[in-house]
Amino acid sequence: MKLLGEVLRLSMQYLQEKNVTAPRLVAETLLSYSLGVKRLDLYMQFECPLQEPELAKFRSLLQRAAKQEPVEYILAKVDFYGLELPVTSDVLIPRPETEILVDRAAHILGLEDLKGKVLWDLCSGSGCIGLSLKKKFPDLSVSLSDLSEPAIAVAQKAAKANQLEVDFLQGDLFSPFEGKKAHYIFCNPPYISAQEYEELSFSVKGFEPKSALVGGVTGLEFYERLALQLPYYTSPGAKVFLEIGYLQGKAVNEIFSDSCWIQKRLEQDWSGKDRFFFLERE
Repeated sequence: MKLLGEVLRLSMQYLQEKNVTAPRLVAETLLSYSLGVKRLDLYMQFECPLQEPELAKFRSLLQRAAKQEPVEYILAKVDFYGLELPVTSDVLIPRPETEILVDRAAHILGLEDLKGKVLWDLCSGSGCIGLSLKKKFPDLSVSLSDLSEPAIAVAQKAAKANQLEVDFLQGDLFSPFEGKKAHYIFCNPPYISAQEYEELSFSVKGFEPKSALVGGVTGLEFYERLALQLPYYTSPGAKVFLEIGYLQGKAVNEIFSDSCWIQKRLEQDWSGKDRFFFLERE
């Protein structure tokens, strides 16, 4: 019978040998999940003996992590802006940068009368943007759309788990919204170039959906399409919130050259890198 402290030490060493990023955090997360305790509580139970069923469950998770599978997929869930969301390999794992986008948008939306206002989350994936904003602002009429039917199924499961009433539409960008307009549009599109994709780590390339990552040869293709179509789908005074690649700020600013935008603003993430692009319509 092995003690918890010894199991944690050996598992950290094992993951380190497998070149897993942040081996201590991964080992702690998986062990605490296996035991049904909080991660920090592990350090108060170092001398506790672990039973074989507990060890067997933990070993199976550890083996998946050793193959570079992201912890979020192993646990099949992720915390995002106060919501617990299910995630599978059909959707991208929500990133902290997207949480920043939601938080900054929430400050703006919180100053406005949202009754009767319409919000669309395009390329919605896991639904993290649209669902978290619906949770914070129940008065909004929220629709989530994605080209991927499996991704929509994951987001529908998230909406049900969090008791959120939103609409789901399947289709490419604006195709599900023909003849309609929105007051707020969010989009975190595929923006990685074909070359950048080849340079990604195996933990990303091997598990996350390529179609949700790669925007085309340059990575700017979705922004070019958005620039052409947004004027036809936005109400007067509408606001648009986009996530972009950290090297794309200048190019995206040039792409959105239509005179209908009375405000264009590029903002940075916590690392000081260009990451968000905001538009406001006349």
